[in-house]
Amino acid sequence: MKKIIQLTSGRGPVECNYVVTNVLKKFLQSSEKNQIQVKVVDREIDPDFNLITSVILSLEGYDLNHFLTDWIGTIQWIGKSPYRKFHARKNWFIGCFELEMPKTNSKLEKEFVYQTMRSSGNGGQHVNKVNSAVRITHPPTGLSVVSMDSRSQHQNKKIATMRMLLKLEALEMDEKKNLAKAQWQNQTAIQRGNPVKVFRGEKFL
Repeated sequence: MKKIIQLTSGRGPVECNYVVTNVLKKFLQSSEKNQIQVKVVDREIDPDFNLITSVILSLEGYDLNHFLTDWIGTIQWIGKSPYRKFHARKNWFIGCFELEMPKTNSKLEKEFVYQTMRSSGNGGQHVNKVNSAVRITHPPTGLSVVSMDSRSQHQNKKIATMRMLLKLEALEMDEKKNLAKAQWQNQTAIQRGNPVKVFRGEKFL
């Protein structure tokens, strides 16, 4: 079973971005415990504080519907702002939403230009030995994506293809298929009540 979800601060203040960044860590820990594979499809970063404002994740594993029951919806963090010492607010909310899986489009994928390259980053002696990373460009739109998530070139090609399909869907004008609009709705649809999960304090317990 495969699913795609989005964790978002809902265009909230920096504290909400702080919550997204920390809840993502908890989500990844829980996913690993439940033997669910997670890949980062896309993410947005607040450059001023280097915090995640929104992240799209691809999930693969057994009984994802049951696992996501405790995550999909509003997530609350109760804690003091680490950025505004005297700020009175102690309740911060973010959202976790399920997105539609991008549909395979063989006709569209024929327009993709694939390029392999050496991965960079952590990895010790195995890094830069093989051209495992994959870059995809789409000349008609000028879009470009890169995947170096895996040591497998085949897996990186699959991840990069998904990222490109998501980006292309975001450009479509059809409202029913417009991922950009769906994501924006997610950014503004966070409800402040009835959270599915509540974390507390600096350690997000």
